[in-house]
Amino acid sequence: MPNAKPRYRRILLKLSGEALRNDATADPIDPAVLDRLAQELKSVQALGTQIAIVVGGGNIFRGLAEAKANGTDRTTGDTMGMLATVINGLALMDRLEKNGLEVRVMTAIPMDRVAEPFIQRRATRHLERGRVTVFVGGTGNPYCTTDYAAALRANEIGADVLMKATKVDGVYDSDPKRNKAAKRYAKVSYREVLERRLGVMDAEAFSLCEANHLPILVFSMNEPGAVLRAVKGASTGTLVS
Repeated sequence: MPNAKPRYRRILLKLSGEALRNDATADPIDPAVLDRLAQELKSVQALGTQIAIVVGGGNIFRGLAEAKANGTDRTTGDTMGMLATVINGLALMDRLEKNGLEVRVMTAIPMDRVAEPFIQRRATRHLERGRVTVFVGGTGNPYCTTDYAAALRANEIGADVLMKATKVDGVYDSDPKRNKAAKRYAKVSYREVLERRLGVMDAEAFSLCEANHLPILVFSMNEPGAVLRAVKGASTGTLVS
């Protein structure tokens, strides 16, 4: 039974691939990070919130950046990046299941012996039945970021919010690493993000959220309990709406 009425009925959590990395050991996937996330999501689900996840692949291969660096064709590089998200999704599934959650991995790139194909109605049915649903393979198309995939899937499944986990604790008016006086926004409008070029996510993904009035919550993945607090309605990170 849910412990309390959550603020959000259904969330889409966007995880960067880098969020899964262990910087100290340079391991691309840190089981301790996945276990911490699993325990937090278990608490979120106990509130009655349905959870979908889009995971990036930058801890294994950054399509655009690495394609430019090593001379790989852009389409090939993006495909390699999409396949990296599949590896991360399977690792995430494994740790979530070991922590007692029921999980389905759905892919935009057909690979029926590894994951289910993404079908919108099937995805929403999984969520309604209490399964954490992990979307991998991006959109299945090159030239599309995982931010765009997250915005697309969030709208397709009717999520109440897109929660973007990053390395910083919200949206600032300037780079907090370079400017110690940088101001963090608690709330900011879509218009102000565009006018100030605050760089919440790539322009195509952001425009999709704005057009469909989908709120975006930007918060730090390194802050334990941030997802749970947000779902409970507490202030955390920056809400773009």
